[in-house]
Formats: sequence, structure tokens, C-alpha cells
Amino acid sequence: MSADTAVGVLIVAGGTALIAVGVLRRGRAVQPLSAERARAVAERRAARALLRAADLAIATARGAAGPGEPAIVTVEDVVRVAREHFGQDDVDRPRAAAALRCQYERGDYAADCMTDAYI
Repeated sequence: MSADTAVGVLIVAGGTALIAVGVLRRGRAVQPLSAERARAVAERRAARALLRAADLAIATARGAAGPGEPAIVTVEDVVRVAREHFGQDDVDRPRAAAALRCQYERGDYAADCMTDAYI
């Protein structure tokens, strides 16, 4: 066997191995091995989902409000959206209120929205 043939076989074998690894992983990210890091990742994902739930609750309330009416967004709306859309069953009211306040202030919705997140 010539050197060129051997190099070609090695390249094909390496490519086949990479494809096999990709098929086995199915493109998913590997979970952290450390329990502490896994917990931190889960907390960050939950916090992002809660902020998205607050955004979705604000958008839903703004869409439901009539012309000239302020949109009313409650903390319970955020909890409901987090439960229904993101599967978060253990969202407590203070965390949902904090997420709603954060998105409310970031989006500058004070002109056309009302919320109970400051109570």
C-alpha cells in the first residue's frame, strides 16, 4: 500500500468516526459533569424562561387591550405563562414579580401598561 492510499484511508476513517459521533449525539449539547454546574445551568435557564414568560404576558395583555386602554399585566399572568408555556411549576410570586418588573422597566411600558409587580 502506498503512502497516499494510507493517508486517504485514515482521512476517510476519521471522517466516518466524526459522523458516527455526530449521529450518536444528535446535535445535543453535552450536560455538565459537575452537579454544581448542572444546577447553575438549570437556574440560568429557568431565569431566562421566566423573563420570556414576563415578555409574553406583557405582549398578550397589550394585544388584548382595546384602543386607548392600558394593558393590565399581573404577576399571576406571568406565573400562568411560565407554567403553561415553559413547564415551570415551581415559580413563586416574588421571582415572577421581579421578572415582570425587570421586563416592564426594560421595555419602558409605563405609558400604556399597568402592573401589580410593585405591590
